[in-house]
Amino acid sequence: MPENRLVSTLRSLGPLVGLLLVLVLFGSLEPEKFLAFQNIRTVLTQTVIVGLGAIGMTFVVVSGGIDLSVGSSIALSTIVVARVLRDGGSPWLAAVCGVLSGACVGILNGALITRLKIAPFIVTLGTLQIVRGIAKYVAGEQKIDAPASWLADLMTKSPSPAWLIVSPGVWALVVLGVFFGAVLKKSVIGTYAFAIGSNESTAVLCGLPVSSIKIRLYALSGLLTGLAGLMQFSRLTVGDPTAATGLELNIIAAVVIGGASLSGGVGSITSSLVGALVMAFLANGCNLVGVPNYAQEILVGGIIVIVVAMDRSRRMT
Repeated sequence: MPENRLVSTLRSLGPLVGLLLVLVLFGSLEPEKFLAFQNIRTVLTQTVIVGLGAIGMTFVVVSGGIDLSVGSSIALSTIVVARVLRDGGSPWLAAVCGVLSGACVGILNGALITRLKIAPFIVTLGTLQIVRGIAKYVAGEQKIDAPASWLADLMTKSPSPAWLIVSPGVWALVVLGVFFGAVLKKSVIGTYAFAIGSNESTAVLCGLPVSSIKIRLYALSGLLTGLAGLMQFSRLTVGDPTAATGLELNIIAAVVIGGASLSGGVGSITSSLVGALVMAFLANGCNLVGVPNYAQEILVGGIIVIVVAMDRSRRMT
């Protein structure tokens, strides 16, 4: 038991140590730019979309699943929001419709995985293409311009009123992170997610409605992905069917860097958000010191491979 607690503590502290290392490294290389308040505020705003997606993805990964369709779902959400606004709908209606579109994709993923008994990787690889195609169809294969509304202020780098300090999107991420962190740790659905991810066969023998739980977990993830899409719309101010291409990899990377196991049964909302911050500050620091984009992609990919390898090694010992 003491050894297990030590391993759990090290796992939870790992992402935070990684974040501190990134801050110290780039803070020493470019202190005036990297540690400037405006730069930190910008990075926090840039973390919102990946952070929201990572919250939902954590529930899925903890249960032993994966969702590769989140990038396409985010794009569809931007299209839905822009389309409702363009057709005369209120900003509130547009926001609700955009978020619900993500939830619908999540329900579709969960239903296909549980009903067809196909691996989540394969199902969501397919829905990645399906949802992207739907987004292009709804948009007429072009961007949708939307009239100005308060939705554009959700991701502003200079919020009004100024006492907010950071954008409303950042505050939404913090509140939802705290709330869903408690849900994952203390609620019934969170307990079920850990049980299924740790040993699905045992969960079935214990009488858990595994299929129903998985659908609910994917729906919850989709709901948060739809909210991430709303923030993406706020950032772009247009509906873009090509938006968020490849963003699913960043979201999964944030969860993995945060210490979640792709084998299921291990994960934390707080750690996933720290993982999202690690990626955001790493990308920002690399840009400031002139590291080319291809090198950043190699670096992030290498980090993912190392973290997954370390997790597999811990599970085999």
